[in-house]
Amino acid sequence: MAESKVIERINAPVELVWSKIGNFAGLKAGAGIESVEYKGEGVGMPRSIHLSVGTVIERLDHYDPEAKYYGYSIINEDSPLPFLNYSATVQLLENEDNTTTVEWTGTFEPRGIEESQAKTLAYNMYTNAINGTRLELESD
Repeated sequence: MAESKVIERINAPVELVWSKIGNFAGLKAGAGIESVEYKGEGVGMPRSIHLSVGTVIERLDHYDPEAKYYGYSIINEDSPLPFLNYSATVQLLENEDNTTTVEWTGTFEPRGIEESQAKTLAYNMYTNAINGTRLELESD
């Protein structure tokens, strides 16, 4: 299994960051995402992320708002992303200076591309999500 991990700091309190990045049902269209559909709520809920190249279906596997932690996996075999057995976790940590550290980690088997390319793709996906949250919160 390959792993990709991003650790970034956001200059906002952990509760505020969690309200954005911790909302599994909060993903919106934009930046390559045409639309997102949600079914149900809580652990086990799927979200379908429609991209121009196909649909990625993710399932919320773990959710702990007290610990500011959740985990999810890609559950459709026909996902356009080059990953097999993909799962990821998002963990927020409160810093003493009222900032937040975001740790986003994914594990997977590369499908159809080199491991280094798959790691870079996952790294860029996580970095883009964190940067989007950072821009939204730090511009307020």
